[in-house]
Amino acid sequence: MSYPHVRVSGTAVERGRSYGEQARERVHRSLAAYERVFAHYAGLEWADVRAQAARFAEPIGSACPRAMDEITGIAQGAGVEVEDVLALNVRTETMFAAKARHASETIAIECTAFVALPDATADGHVLAGQNWDWLLHSYETVVVLECEPVEGPAFVTVVEAGLLAKTGMNAAGLGLVTNSLVSDADLGEPGVPYHVALRACLDSSAIEEAVETLHRFPRAASANYLLADDKGRAADVEVDAGRAALVTWVSSGVFVHANHFCAADFHGHDVGLALVPDSLIRQMRLGDLLDEGRSPISIEELQQALSDHANYPESVCAHASPDLPVSERTATAASVIWDLTARRLWLADGNPCTSPYRDVDYSGFLARLR
Repeated sequence: MSYPHVRVSGTAVERGRSYGEQARERVHRSLAAYERVFAHYAGLEWADVRAQAARFAEPIGSACPRAMDEITGIAQGAGVEVEDVLALNVRTETMFAAKARHASETIAIECTAFVALPDATADGHVLAGQNWDWLLHSYETVVVLECEPVEGPAFVTVVEAGLLAKTGMNAAGLGLVTNSLVSDADLGEPGVPYHVALRACLDSSAIEEAVETLHRFPRAASANYLLADDKGRAADVEVDAGRAALVTWVSSGVFVHANHFCAADFHGHDVGLALVPDSLIRQMRLGDLLDEGRSPISIEELQQALSDHANYPESVCAHASPDLPVSERTATAASVIWDLTARRLWLADGNPCTSPYRDVDYSGFLARLR
């Protein structure tokens, strides 16, 4: 299994329409899957999901008008309603708001991420990556989206079909890996959704611009945005929904993050940690495996670390737990390593323990800013 590559260009509507046309089958799979997911996690019928998602159209349009244009284009290309694609792009807000209110229940949550700066890598390159763990239907919905906007840098993102962005790298040398977080402030209030904010980061021409954008946006969901650039700089931005954006600048070594708040000045209630305590274990384990006090880290060692099974099945390389209902089982949907210096992607299409990494050279596609 290799996830399909979707390449788009042009204006926002043109890009969206091309994306929707090329990924039409996977967009429809996403919609069918999330209709079941929202019913299970939030107790919502699809009509209710669409109505909730419609509340986000104005905040998105105000903060990121091109994002709404692209969502409109995706809907046109895939032959669905705009409200359907909007619902996909607010899936985090809809699901996690329900869990923030009922913190005794299980939750699907994602991922284990890292940045390795030049003093910690074998070739002196800047590397960023993660295992993206999510619900099992994502094996049938993920695409590699390669985008050439008429405005802003070209970028590549590994993402569920119909969503604007997830982890990625752009022509400005900026890389993005990310983790879901859940606090007591995740109540589904309208604002800029998580996946729209991810896309805004990849639209940025510098790490400072991405950090400033995350501060400025009225953010609708808690999340962690781990950013790095080819100049050897990194910033970790923990966002508490509707409250603070907490920034940790990283100047050397390795930085690892999972699905709990780490900033000393976070003062909310970490609902995600209560629901997914294995986040602590995954973060500690990957940090130990990538300890910058050891010899410099190679791509092969990173791949081995991301395939680690300590605390299986809730391991860095996550596998579906047979103890959970099928609708709640998660696993590593994709494992990515971005070389921001060489503009390369190593991608395992699924669990890296069984799916070989493929090396994709984006040095030509991401050669220059527009």
